[in-house]
Amino acid sequence: MRTAFQRDRDRIIHCKAFRRLKHKTQVFIAPLGDHYVTRLTHTLEVSQIARSISRALNLNEDLTEAIALGHDLGHTPFGHVGEEVLNEISPFGFRHNEQSLRVVDLLEKGGSGLNLTWEVREGILKHSKSRLDILGDEWETSDTLEGQVCKIADITAYINHDIDDALRASAIKDSDLPRSAISILGESHSARINSIICDILDSSWAARGEGLTNKQTRPMICMSPPVSEAMNILREFLFERVYNSSLVHTEANKVRGIVGSLYEYFTGHEEKLPEDYALGDEPLARRVVDYIAGMTDQYALQVAQQAGLV
Repeated sequence: MRTAFQRDRDRIIHCKAFRRLKHKTQVFIAPLGDHYVTRLTHTLEVSQIARSISRALNLNEDLTEAIALGHDLGHTPFGHVGEEVLNEISPFGFRHNEQSLRVVDLLEKGGSGLNLTWEVREGILKHSKSRLDILGDEWETSDTLEGQVCKIADITAYINHDIDDALRASAIKDSDLPRSAISILGESHSARINSIICDILDSSWAARGEGLTNKQTRPMICMSPPVSEAMNILREFLFERVYNSSLVHTEANKVRGIVGSLYEYFTGHEEKLPEDYALGDEPLARRVVDYIAGMTDQYALQVAQQAGLV
C-alpha cells in the first residue's frame, strides 16, 4: 500500500508541469549543446542528493523525494530572467516557489490541483533561498527535516552543475575557480558533491535523534562552517563570473523583451488565452502570468512569433 508521500510523488511526476521542466532553461538560455542542465535534470539531481542524505539520516525518503520533485514546478521559461520580468510587471509580484505551490494547489488537473499533503506543500514553498548566505541568520527554515534536506540539496546541486555548464560554455576555466573553496570541497563535480553530502551528514547527525542531551534542542540539517563558507564563496563567484556575465546578459536582454511582450499581448487580448486560462474569477493579470510561467522556452518563442511579437 502506498504511503501518502508516495502518492504525492507519483502525482507530481505525472502532472503536466513536471513534464514541461525538460524544456525549461536553468542558466544558459536555449543553449545549442545537448548536455546543458535543464530544470528537469536539475530536479532529478536535487532528488538524488536529497534522498542520499535522508537515507543516511533515517528520515522519510518518500517525503524528501516528493518535495524535491515538486520544488521547481512554478519556474518560468528562460530561467531566472523570466522570473525577474514577471516579478517586475505583474501587479501581484512573482516568486517561483510561490508559483510552484500555486501549480500543485490550483493549476494542475483543470483547476482542482494535486491535493498534496501539508508537509510536501510546505517544503515546496520554503525551498527558495534568494541570495542570503547559506545557513546564515536570515536563512528560512522548513518545519520538517526533509524540507531542510531538499533546500540544502537544491543549492548543492545548482552550484555544482552551474559550474559545469559555465565550463562547457567557456564562460570560465577550471583555473578561475576560487582555490579557497576548491581546496575544501574538491577539484571535480563528483568530489565536491561527495564532500558536501558527507559534511552535511557529519554536521546533522542529531537529526537521527542521537546524541541529544537537551530535549528542548531542535535538530537541524546543517553544514560545518568551513564547508558552508566554501559554498558561499562558490556561489558569489558564479554570480560575478557567470550569472551576471555579458554572455548570459546578451541572451537575457533578448528574452526579457519576449516575456514582457507576451504579458502585454495577452492582457490586451484576453480572447487569445487558452480555454483553461480564459475563464474563472481570478484577475486577468493573474491568469496571464499563470499561462506565461507555465510555458517552456521553445513554446514561449513560438507563441511570440505567432503573435508577431518578434
